[in-house]
Amino acid sequence: MSPIQIIRADITTLEVDTIVNAANNSLLGGGGVDGAIHLAAGSELLAECELIGGCPTGQARITKAYKLPCRHIIHTVGPVWQGGGNGEAKLLASCYRECFRVAQENNINSIAFPAISCGIYGYPHDEACGIAVWETISFLSKTDRPVQVIFVCFNDMIEAAITKHTPSK
Repeated sequence: MSPIQIIRADITTLEVDTIVNAANNSLLGGGGVDGAIHLAAGSELLAECELIGGCPTGQARITKAYKLPCRHIIHTVGPVWQGGGNGEAKLLASCYRECFRVAQENNINSIAFPAISCGIYGYPHDEACGIAVWETISFLSKTDRPVQVIFVCFNDMIEAAITKHTPSK
């Protein structure tokens, strides 16, 4: 099996070690995947996130998953697209690198990503998916542990962009 999978699914239903939440800086829930994860995980997630005290853009924090079938949630804050001249690509790449760093520190073997910053943050899908795949391949080439990376696509455009950038088996 390839270490990279591309699927269409509800990320909150996946039985993996961890799912990634495309969060906002407060970590206190919001719209899109962030709101869906908070709703499915239950109020205990909000309570833990309140204790964390937020997360800067480009960084990541880990919590328990509570009512979700996964073990953990890694929350990362992607950049809001502002035209590409404000360091968005570096910040988005940092989101993926930080998620992989946190995953390694917590002995995570399977991680499911949404399309970070591609929803209400307005990041162009093709560019964002290219960064996601590049950072994933870079991580997988440097680790000696078997890690399964799953890209969970919420629509045809995201699925096509991830597929375009993912090397064939």
